[in-house]
Amino acid sequence: MRYLSFILFILLVFGFLAAPQANALPAGPPLDQCVDFSLEKDLQRCLLTLGLDRAAREKSLGVALVDLTDTTSPRLATVNGDLMMYAASLPKIAILLGAYEQVAEGRLTLTEKIKKKLTRMIRNSSNRAATEMLQLVGEPYLADLLQSERYKLYNTNKNGGLWVGRGYSKAPVWKRDPLHQISHGATPFEVARFYYLLETGRLVSPDFSIQMKDILGDPAIHHKFVKGLEKARRPSLIYRKSGTWREYHADSAIVERGDHRYIAVALARSPKGETWLQKLIVALDDLIYRPETNRILASQHDGRIQ
Repeated sequence: MRYLSFILFILLVFGFLAAPQANALPAGPPLDQCVDFSLEKDLQRCLLTLGLDRAAREKSLGVALVDLTDTTSPRLATVNGDLMMYAASLPKIAILLGAYEQVAEGRLTLTEKIKKKLTRMIRNSSNRAATEMLQLVGEPYLADLLQSERYKLYNTNKNGGLWVGRGYSKAPVWKRDPLHQISHGATPFEVARFYYLLETGRLVSPDFSIQMKDILGDPAIHHKFVKGLEKARRPSLIYRKSGTWREYHADSAIVERGDHRYIAVALARSPKGETWLQKLIVALDDLIYRPETNRILASQHDGRIQ
């Protein structure tokens, strides 16, 4: 009887360890296989309605949207999804990934001090914390990780992706990205895929994905996506990282409200980029929550982004 009880105990323990985390979505198909042409048309209409279609045509704006409302069937839409652009502080999410990978490998101990530093790097966008964490992780290690077969978050076959080639200080550049010679770069698609892997528990491990998502929550800087949603929509849970440098404006987020959740990413090159992103996130939110609103507004316009 004791032997049977012991076997049942072991089965329960292993069953618990193997069970998916409550806060993580089931692992879905590769994101590039989830293109939804109807949602993509709606995204194009959205940019047209906002007067951002020209910016998209001129490659001054790239957008990715992933509808995760039906967790078994994600829907992806992009405009200039593979557009590589300087993204300022947004690629600090890559340093976050590198740190947790090193924790998993036993190279780095996740002390309370390290966790606070990672949190400041993301929520407050602390350049000092980012530079210190990059020094701990190591630039060569991070570059290899981003290009690794497991992640491919920087992919030369897809015009690049996430790249961190220097710290966030006045130190010299270690290495610019191979395709575009950008020190802190991103593409909308690969940033969206980062969040998709995070949501489905596939960055490092399910448990570490949840920890990283928690660090991305409760943003301390209320501009761009956050400001747009706070002004125009009911309170949402927002997990995000943005970036700003001169005319470059970037934002990226997981947004959750009610029964819906989605990933939104936008990279812009314009002095008006801050305003663009504030308006854009509200329109993207409508595509998930009120899709007919965008179609009615867009019916007043002719044309389509080529």
